[in-house]
Amino acid sequence: MRAKITYFITAAALVVYFVLAGGRGVMLIEHGTVITIAFGIAVLILPVIGGWFLWQTTRFARSADRLAKELEAEGGLPVDELVRTPAGRIDRDSADAVFAKRKVEAEAAPDDWRTWFRLAIAYYDARDTPRARKAMQRAIALHDGRPARV
Repeated sequence: MRAKITYFITAAALVVYFVLAGGRGVMLIEHGTVITIAFGIAVLILPVIGGWFLWQTTRFARSADRLAKELEAEGGLPVDELVRTPAGRIDRDSADAVFAKRKVEAEAAPDDWRTWFRLAIAYYDARDTPRARKAMQRAIALHDGRPARV
């Protein structure tokens, strides 16, 4: 719940920033000189890119959350079997061992979104966020019946 609150506060701050930056871009364009129009257009591009990125990230998070709830209802969420340090951090060797097991499961059932979801969690626990995101994107695509990009 804390992560969701943080996400919504950050997203709201970004939206405010996008509106303020967009307003400045419009003001620069209204000034009417060649240089201010060019800067105004450049300033307007940043909120557009940021808005697109925020939208894609929000969509991804909602889809992953939807899959997590469905998998939880089925009783298929991965059990936390990771060893942790005294400070609470995940032990790297433990994460690697769980990852190896999840990878074998995903290779055995490459068209099952559940195995890819669990593999994404294992990637994340092993601190490989880019691959975790790709595995989760594949799980979402398989769940939604879309072709999964490799």
